[in-house]
Amino acid sequence: MEKLATISGSDGDIAVLAEIVAGVASVDAQLTAAQVAQMRLLARAGQLAARQAAGSPENMRVHDMALRSVAAELGGVLRVTDRTVQVRIDEAREIVERYPAALAAWESGRITRGHVRVIVEAGNVVPSERRADFEREAIDRCARDTPNRVRAEIEILAQRVAEVSFGERHRIAASDRRVRVVPGRDGMSELVADLPTIIADGILDRLTQQARAVVDARESDDEDDRRIDQVRADVFADLLLAGAPSLDPTAGGDGPGSLGAIRAQVQVIVPALTLLGADDGPADLVGRSPIDAETARALAANASCWARVLTEPVEGTVLAVDRYRTPWPQRRFLRARDQHCRFPGCRRAAIRCEIDHTVDAALGGPTALWNLAHLCQRHHSMKQFTRWRARQLGGGVLEWTSPTGRIYREDAPAPPVHFTPTIPVSADPAPF
Repeated sequence: MEKLATISGSDGDIAVLAEIVAGVASVDAQLTAAQVAQMRLLARAGQLAARQAAGSPENMRVHDMALRSVAAELGGVLRVTDRTVQVRIDEAREIVERYPAALAAWESGRITRGHVRVIVEAGNVVPSERRADFEREAIDRCARDTPNRVRAEIEILAQRVAEVSFGERHRIAASDRRVRVVPGRDGMSELVADLPTIIADGILDRLTQQARAVVDARESDDEDDRRIDQVRADVFADLLLAGAPSLDPTAGGDGPGSLGAIRAQVQVIVPALTLLGADDGPADLVGRSPIDAETARALAANASCWARVLTEPVEGTVLAVDRYRTPWPQRRFLRARDQHCRFPGCRRAAIRCEIDHTVDAALGGPTALWNLAHLCQRHHSMKQFTRWRARQLGGGVLEWTSPTGRIYREDAPAPPVHFTPTIPVSADPAPF
């Protein structure tokens, strides 16, 4: 076995390393101070929203609207979505108000941000009257090791002082079950379901059994070389997209299997050249991420109807949407123009949004293209119930004014493709 040479740095190298270490420690201390300061400011923002809603008979709803408005204001400065800011505000309030000792220990450098996260996550089961004792002991234990190494120890400590049984906590956790999509790369995404463990394990087992049955039955099929993971994913997709739920609550009502008749709906923008097969550029799955050209062409081939969009050849501006098989030409036009929610930073697809009158119809705002835009339910209601204001500047451009007077210009989304002509553009566009 070859013996590795001993690495013995020179005195100069050791001096440089010492300088780097000191520099990293200094910068880390500055980052910690900045992060703690920002967390306290975010907590103040949440407290401000709570004060604005205090005394209202609809406290929860008013507080949510106030919090949305505050989060949107901060999101404009931080250049992140207001949903992200709202989550950070909630986290900041929990740490600042419920775990002040952990925050102080983090600020002093005794523990790290990772330790604080471990303490807060484990402390969810600790009753408020025992939280200070738990927090003090947890900090002492965290100061001795890294967050990952102390996590199990802190969780056990929390379980010992918890007054709610595991069964009850499971029932509470199960009430938060949900499904979400996490966009990935290269046209792929993760579909994540938060489910009771026994259900999740049962789903995986059933998928595995079905995938193995497919693998075992393909001995004579030389073209099917999918791995079992791929088969399992394909069966999973087939069951969700085409299978009828066995626990259909409408089965004994006004029609058997009506849930099984529901089909998925997605909003895809496919450039004409991609649709015709002249290039393999990606299509846009609005609100998510690009998808490959082959999938886009397959979707188009099976679509019951689709909107064709006429664009200005040089700038790519949407001029018109044909009325082929649609009784809602305005809605089709707006969907093609807006593509997604028109609040700054929001990417909720237009098919999952509401059409808002920029000037309220109740105040005389007409149902005209220049006065309409897609807003998701969250931002639609925020426009109605907070001091955020919008106006249209023409061409689908929206100008938003925040409660503090900041201006955010929301241009109409750029078309996915436009063509530059080699000859002058005719005054009269050719028909579709």
